Amino acid sequence: MFASDISFERRDELFDKMAKKIVDLRLTPVAVVMLESSKPVSYLGSQLMVFLQPIVTAVFPFRTYDEVTALLEDRANVELFIRRIEAVEDERRHGKGKDKANPGD
Repeated sequence: MFASDISFERRDELFDKMAKKIVDLRLTPVAVVMLESSKPVSYLGSQLMVFLQPIVTAVFPFRTYDEVTALLEDRANVELFIRRIEAVEDERRHGKGKDKANPGD
């Protein structure tokens, strides 16, 4: 599978789902640093994912894993994923800030 085989809608759906999970687990700083530092070798990282596929797909759905592997081969997609994680983190922070400021609302 290639990144070009995945629709923009599916890419956005996958990135949104993964970003929300990362933010829910409070792993935003770790994920962003890891993704930023891996951009220069994103293709090698995706090949490592292919190598680990038999182990990981025992836990995660194969189709999703295959799609994520293909998407993360491209540095532009890695950057899009980082921006999505940061956007979800900003939404979480601003949402909580509003709740604390107006507890009676």
